[in-house]
Amino acid sequence: MATKADEFATKQREIGVAEFFARNRHLLGFDNKIKALSTTIKEAVDNALDACEEAEILPEVIVEIVDMGNDRFKVIVEDNGPGIVKKQIPKIFAKLLYGSKFHRLRMSRGQQGIGISAAVLYAQLTTGRPAVITSKIGPTHEAHLIELRLNTKTNEPEIVSEKVVNWPKEQGTRIELDMEASYQKGPRSVDEYLKQTAITNPHVTIIYTNPKAEQIIFARATDVKPVLPKEIQPHPYGVEIGTLQNMLTHTDAQNLSSFLQNSFSRVSPAVAKEICENASILPSTKPKEISREQAEAIVNGIKKTKIMSPPTDCISPIGEDLLVKGLKKEINAEFYAGVSRPPSVYRGNPFIIEAALAYGGNQPSEEPVTIFRYANKVPLQYQQGACASSKAILNTAWKSYGLQQSRGAIPIGPCTLLIHIASVWVPFTSESKEAIAHYPEIIKEMKLALQEIGRKLASYVNKKHRVGIELQKRSYIEKYVPHIADALIELLELPKTKKSEIETNLGTILEEERGKLEEVGFDEEKNEEFDESFANIGKESKSDEEDTTKEKEDEY
Repeated sequence: MATKADEFATKQREIGVAEFFARNRHLLGFDNKIKALSTTIKEAVDNALDACEEAEILPEVIVEIVDMGNDRFKVIVEDNGPGIVKKQIPKIFAKLLYGSKFHRLRMSRGQQGIGISAAVLYAQLTTGRPAVITSKIGPTHEAHLIELRLNTKTNEPEIVSEKVVNWPKEQGTRIELDMEASYQKGPRSVDEYLKQTAITNPHVTIIYTNPKAEQIIFARATDVKPVLPKEIQPHPYGVEIGTLQNMLTHTDAQNLSSFLQNSFSRVSPAVAKEICENASILPSTKPKEISREQAEAIVNGIKKTKIMSPPTDCISPIGEDLLVKGLKKEINAEFYAGVSRPPSVYRGNPFIIEAALAYGGNQPSEEPVTIFRYANKVPLQYQQGACASSKAILNTAWKSYGLQQSRGAIPIGPCTLLIHIASVWVPFTSESKEAIAHYPEIIKEMKLALQEIGRKLASYVNKKHRVGIELQKRSYIEKYVPHIADALIELLELPKTKKSEIETNLGTILEEERGKLEEVGFDEEKNEEFDESFANIGKESKSDEEDTTKEKEDEY
């Protein structure tokens, strides 16, 4: 007789990855039509930039959105990267959790191998149309056009058609997707995403055509290619017992000492020996014979051992100069500042925090500051309140730096704040990669970076205030120029006909010095020069009088 347990057993089956995300697409950033369009562009552009940078090519990315009516859009993203070999195209674009970046500890925009395949899946679900991929790997190679779909039951690609086409580009990749979406401008739009991308990627040229057929070009600000990050081994401080057991099972090392040296960064023979001593395990022990208790002892031994921080050549930060250059390119302001912090570590993963700001200009002064959040040069447009970047900004005392701020609130003022984390593994709060997890080490570094640019802002604001006072003093002097001219005539016994000439000369000197002061803003040396110039007005007038008297004597 069948039991309830037997009945329940017949209903249980394996859930496919693609099937799961097809039903839970909000986890990947496709929870509404506006966000779906932005997420699709983001994933395609991120892949294009990563491919170009790995091939050491200055990226030129073409983005086009065509309005097909009834909330249907065609999205086209094309790059000049190295292209993709034909056999890899289906899996890269139509298989979830497939990619080259997940197992590598090296800074990159993509991490999980989900993004672009998720966009293909969403387009397929909402319109039923396949994705169209065109790719060419070199000027002497053929260009392949493949139409494909993603089988949600098996998480495998299905090729609808494929052919060789005549594509004029020397190399590159192009993806076309028809999807249900909605377009609008605003702080979370595609337009804003591309603008923010151009700021932190000043080496990129983006040619963007929006659904209204308006073309916007984000020109590159530098021809300097970013340094290509190198792949590293994980750092011992970040390993957990279960992970270590798995590594020990699958290693080819013949002994524990060799395993530690080859599987982790910064582990020299001396460090490996010390770890083994702290764990009370012989260095010659075979890795596959190590028990769970011994694995735990190794983890504790690692914690007791002083190990150098992981190398940072696996990270490619933007740099202070390029951060400022990127902001200047896209934001009209009067003052810019940037900072790139020294490398730090969380859970054994190296990271660098960078921050920048643009102050003044045509930015609104009575509204909250604009916040740009980035992870590995990618803008984070959603879930601002859940992000570590926002917490760091809220916990910084901006009143000390010249901005208004209520307790626990975003500061108010004509300012744009930019904060960027560069890491081999960014701890996102979800698969949609929209917010950074609240690791204390990360928040601490973010606050230090914000405080550093805050001090630069305070210095500028204070000096600007002093300049305003100086200019006000000079405006008072202007009112009394006629009286000063009368006094000079009387003191120097000049003819009264000289009054207009003296007033003109005084006015000219004041205007010249005002222009210098406004141009240099807070240059205190110029302030001193002005004071000396004004103090010499009487001397110059006396000299002019002596020259005039001598001329009259000669004439007589």
